Amino acid sequence: MPSLILFLELAAIAIIFAGLPLLYLWRKPGYSFFQKLNWVLVFMTFDLIVFGAFTRLTDSGLGCPDWPGCYGTSNPFRALSEIQQAESAMPTGPVTVIKAWIEMIHRYLAMTVGALILVQVGIAFTKLKSLGKNPLLGSLGLLVLVCVQGAFGAWTVTLKLQPIIVTIHLMLALVLLSCLTLYAQQSWEEKLSTVRVLRIRLISAQLLTLSFVVLFIQIFLGAWVSTNYAVLACPDFPTCMGSVWPETNWSEGFTLWRQLGLNAQGEFISPVALQTIHWAHRLFAILVLVVLGALGFKALQLATPVLSGLGLVAKLLLAVLLLQIVTGISNVIFQWPLLAALLHTAGSAALVFCLVRMSYWASWKPFIQKKMA
Repeated sequence: MPSLILFLELAAIAIIFAGLPLLYLWRKPGYSFFQKLNWVLVFMTFDLIVFGAFTRLTDSGLGCPDWPGCYGTSNPFRALSEIQQAESAMPTGPVTVIKAWIEMIHRYLAMTVGALILVQVGIAFTKLKSLGKNPLLGSLGLLVLVCVQGAFGAWTVTLKLQPIIVTIHLMLALVLLSCLTLYAQQSWEEKLSTVRVLRIRLISAQLLTLSFVVLFIQIFLGAWVSTNYAVLACPDFPTCMGSVWPETNWSEGFTLWRQLGLNAQGEFISPVALQTIHWAHRLFAILVLVVLGALGFKALQLATPVLSGLGLVAKLLLAVLLLQIVTGISNVIFQWPLLAALLHTAGSAALVFCLVRMSYWASWKPFIQKKMA
């Protein structure tokens, strides 16, 4: 059971890490402190997702095999003898000094995001009279979500990188990014001085919803590929093992509750099952490309001087789609290089960000009366 001293030390580290961006925001002029904090949380969560991918891709997820500390301490410096002993016993194992630091930095960043959300809750509470209860309720929801995410982070370690737990951990991180972006883009403190009503055509909410669905399914499939180490199960492109439609075993490949590297019977997972996991991700990528590509081009057509921000987000969406194609193919052709894998994860998070930003200009009706300042 983690000691009170350990929790206090980790809390102190989180406060120090969170204090740096807070100090920067306090000194930086411009928008309100609350609005700036909300967007910094989006930025830091995006960074946390990418660093989480770096942690996984460098096999550092068990660099500290306990939680929340490292061998019962708040940092690898104090656990150096235990780490070196574990590394000596298993030189190619998951525990090394570098991996321990990577894992703990990931935890420090996660704690920092949690600490900043606590600050957000506090500010929202102080603004109950001026902003109403919606900002506070939204911020409390974010706090609950980050706590659930922290629990899955703990289970990732205690359940020894079980694929479904690691996959859900990534999916929840993207849900958190979505919710933080949605929260940040609300005009909580914006006052309209001059109001005019415009009849404008917005993005189809139906198409945007479909885009969200197919993107999150594809991200789940991609995470399932990564957490099962199935990236190189199909080492050629565009075929798989030289076949247009390789041999598959869907039931074994998509049995969700099982240990890493094993099937439901506790035996080593078969190469055919890994091929199936990889192939499913490749096939669904075609649908994602079609749907999100259609959304991006439609958004470009609808972009006007009134909706200039929509055009910028649409261009970013299409550029990231292209990046995903290039990095996805590179992962296969160049045998899963670290840079391409990281960019692929970052691209997934960027696509989620783009879709949430587009929701600002979405409507279930073909035309809408919109108030503009």
